[in-house]
Amino acid sequence: MAKPKKTPRPKAQTPKGFRDYFGAEVSQRAEMLQKIAGVYHRYGFDALESSGVETVEALGKFLPDVDRPNEGVFAWQEDADADKPGDWLALRYDLTAPLARVYAQHQNDLPKPYRRYAMGPVWRNEKPGPGRFRQFYQCDADTVGASSVAADAEICAMLCDCLEAVGIERGDYVVRINNRKVLNGVMEVAGVLDMLHPERHSEKRGMVLRAIDKLDRLGVDAVLQLLTEGRRDESGDFTEGAGLTSHQAATVMTFANSSDAMDRSVAEIKKGNASAEVQKLQDVIGFRNFLTCGHLKEIVGLSQVGKQGVEELKQIAETVASLGYDTDRIVIDPSVVRGLGYYTGPVYEAELTFEIQDEKGRTRNFGSVAGGGRYDDLVKRFTGQEVPATGVSIGVDRLLAALHAKGRLDTTDVGPVVVTVMDRDRMADYQAMVAELRQAGIRAEVYLGNPKNFGNQLKYADTRNSPVAVIEGGDEHEKGVVQIKDLILGAEIAKSATLEEWKDRPSQFEVPRADLVAKVREILAQHGLEK
Repeated sequence: MAKPKKTPRPKAQTPKGFRDYFGAEVSQRAEMLQKIAGVYHRYGFDALESSGVETVEALGKFLPDVDRPNEGVFAWQEDADADKPGDWLALRYDLTAPLARVYAQHQNDLPKPYRRYAMGPVWRNEKPGPGRFRQFYQCDADTVGASSVAADAEICAMLCDCLEAVGIERGDYVVRINNRKVLNGVMEVAGVLDMLHPERHSEKRGMVLRAIDKLDRLGVDAVLQLLTEGRRDESGDFTEGAGLTSHQAATVMTFANSSDAMDRSVAEIKKGNASAEVQKLQDVIGFRNFLTCGHLKEIVGLSQVGKQGVEELKQIAETVASLGYDTDRIVIDPSVVRGLGYYTGPVYEAELTFEIQDEKGRTRNFGSVAGGGRYDDLVKRFTGQEVPATGVSIGVDRLLAALHAKGRLDTTDVGPVVVTVMDRDRMADYQAMVAELRQAGIRAEVYLGNPKNFGNQLKYADTRNSPVAVIEGGDEHEKGVVQIKDLILGAEIAKSATLEEWKDRPSQFEVPRADLVAKVREILAQHGLEK
């Protein structure tokens, strides 16, 4: 008789593009989410938690897709083998598309405008890479039902406050703003957008937008190639160009390079090379933004949609200036495109401006950690009526990585006070100790492993990064005392102290049992751990 085959054991490994998070990482994310939520709440936004699964139809096709409805997302079909297969479902790829469904479904019960924030994981079935995972956290805030660009300005100001709340200092970030309407105006002037027949040249416009989006990374010459005949990179790979004429490409590049042009203009004004009237304005909050708006107005020429976009940018500039946000924090930057296809007006990104070393040891700017914009057509997919909306999404994992890179996060998580077990028959006494500590707001646990080897208990406490160990053997119990061991001080003394110093700085204290909580609290306070 053949020997039955053994069932193969599953591999203990995370799927490609995913990772596990432990201890300090989870605590740091939770703390960051709490700080961001505090800013959102202070601005008047209400919390919303929607389903992690949506129908593919509800999500829409705003990520790259070819023929299949599940391209770019993790999707499956309900009852796929049945006579009547069910809906295609997918894990949400962001928190904005689900909001459109929620608003359309519950609009009669929601205030108008509806201001909500949401936090949670999203999933994208895309190629993973260094620091790029298929599951990551987002932290969104959106206003639905407000057509005024004052809502966009408020989002940008709030984004600044969120970055500073989590520890990103002024000077280390900038929020950049553009407007899709200005982009459309430039496309119209360049001859690749017919407002009466917007479906024409759509593929070419997409190539132009992707080229502009690469300006910071590739530079002017490379982007010009992508706008015209195409580009071959260092590896030999060829990227097809948009096929614009030199005149068309020049129009687009004049627009995309507006920030550099403004830098030069501001430098000239500071040198005194401008009219007295202009010289006087340079100290006005947001002056550079107003200068940029004038420059863009010239570029869009007679394009009505372009002029409307410039006017909206001007209104945003005026609003953020009135709130006290100068161009060192919020700046109009025409090179901002944003990749998702549902934006219809202002778009914005928060970029961290400090330099880091990448995985290959190269110096580069950290880059974008948040983005968003106006998407007035998203709810219309459900209701048939246009509902204005704008919002921002913060990449929490990217922000955490940035704070790590700046050395502003402690990578260790302080563990609990560990009550050791000297006599397993007195477990109730030890549990009573941790109960008292917990009731006092102190994180604590009883050692629940094999108590036979006391040294292993202290090793466990070290592994847990515990600040204090509590010891009560039979002798201590009879005397009504406990031993309190300061593990942090003990580790410091063990590193460098002489015998005399060790005697002068004891790290273990005998106190009455009734003083257990007070002594533990005193030690924690000495190390800045008491809350």
